[in-house]
This record gives sequence, structure tokens and C-alpha cells, in this order.
Amino acid sequence: MSQVLRSQPLSAVAFVSLLRAHAAATRQLNAQLSAEHGLTISDFEVLLRLGRAPERRMRRVDLAGELLLTASGITRLLDGLERAGYVERGACSEDRRVVYAVLTDAGLEKLREAAESHFEQVDDLFRARFEEQELDELAALLSRLGGDDGTDCEPPT
Repeated sequence: MSQVLRSQPLSAVAFVSLLRAHAAATRQLNAQLSAEHGLTISDFEVLLRLGRAPERRMRRVDLAGELLLTASGITRLLDGLERAGYVERGACSEDRRVVYAVLTDAGLEKLREAAESHFEQVDDLFRARFEEQELDELAALLSRLGGDDGTDCEPPT
């Protein structure tokens, strides 16, 4: 550990460790998803959230909020998924200003296809480093920071 981190509060050290772990895991899992399915982790998360949403649709602004993206960030992300045929734009009959992101049948199929291998890779990554009890503890500890809303990761059947 560097001299700078040793002089920092334990909370700062924990935060830096969390950031490094996130970056390393994201890099590895992103490379695997991209190589096997042509998706980024962000693409996968969009498909998963839309797949779990009522009628497989969400307002684009709500999707951006859940993914912690700006309006331009969600537009760039959705543009690629729209070109691939996985997502399409949907109109709101009550308010023309509202635009939905809608998961297509092809997008749902892509989600199901990618989910199986992606979650196996996540499992392999974590089980190579942690025992079952440690995983329970880690999940509980991290849920205090980010809430519990994303714990159901299975794609819809």
C-alpha cells in the first residue's frame, strides 16, 4: 500500500479498493461480453432493465436515471442498441414529449443468450476469490452503499 493511502482514513482506503476492484472486474467482464456477444456491460444492463420493466419499456429519462447517465449518455447508448435492432423508440399516447425505450424481441433473445454466459463469468470471477460466507457478507456490506434494488439479475423468461 502506498504511503499516501496509509495516512488516509480507513474509509478512504476502502473506497479506493472498491474503485480498483470495480475497474478490474468491469474490464474483465466487459471484454468477455464484448468478445462473446458484441455487448458492453452498459448495453447488457440496458437490456436487463428493459427486460424486467413492465411491457419491456421505460421512459428514456428514467432509464438514464437508473443507469446514472446524462441525457446525451443514454442517447448514445440507446442509439447503438437501436441500430442493432435490440431496442426501439416508443411514443407515449398521453404526452408527445415522452419517449420510451422498448426492448424488441431480438433484444430479449440477445439478453437471454448473453445472460447465461455473463452470469457464469461473474460467478467464476467471484468464486475464485471468495468463499460462500464471504460472498454473503460482501453482498450485504455493499448493499448498504447502493441499495438493494438490483439484486434480481435474472432475465425475464
